[in-house]
Amino acid sequence: MVDADYCRLLARYNRWMNERLYAAASTLADDERRRDRGAFFGSLHRTLAHVLWGDRTWLGRFTGVPHGVAAYGADEHPDWRDLARERDRADRDILDWAAALDDRWLASTLEYRAASDGGLRRLPAWIAAVHLFNHATHHRGQATTLLRQAGVDPGATDLPFLPGVVERAG
Repeated sequence: MVDADYCRLLARYNRWMNERLYAAASTLADDERRRDRGAFFGSLHRTLAHVLWGDRTWLGRFTGVPHGVAAYGADEHPDWRDLARERDRADRDILDWAAALDDRWLASTLEYRAASDGGLRRLPAWIAAVHLFNHATHHRGQATTLLRQAGVDPGATDLPFLPGVVERAG
């Protein structure tokens, strides 16, 4: 099982990476962000919109405030500025959730309705928390590839590059 500090670290990493990816994506023209480059959700815009949907959906399950948008959210925010604004808001909400998180919640069982079929699911809450971050990391990996295909270098993406994580020796 993971602990609350692990979730707080990944919430910081999540925000940092989203800020970097959105800054890189903002250098592209809208038609380039929307270009279907063969990814699962087609374009960079739709991929980033799906990540936001996933974060909002899981956070809603954790807090009891459902997101309520049909699966899988790739077209939920068609305007780039709106998507970026909502991404920023979601990252703040995830940081707030993680800051208030305690190990008792992580040791509990989460019950929710799946977006895919409406079926009732139960799983350890710590696994759901790990999935929140893992899902975003997975799709951000796709987004970095889409950025590279568009000629934009997103820079370092590994956790040790998160400011304040690694101390320089000597």
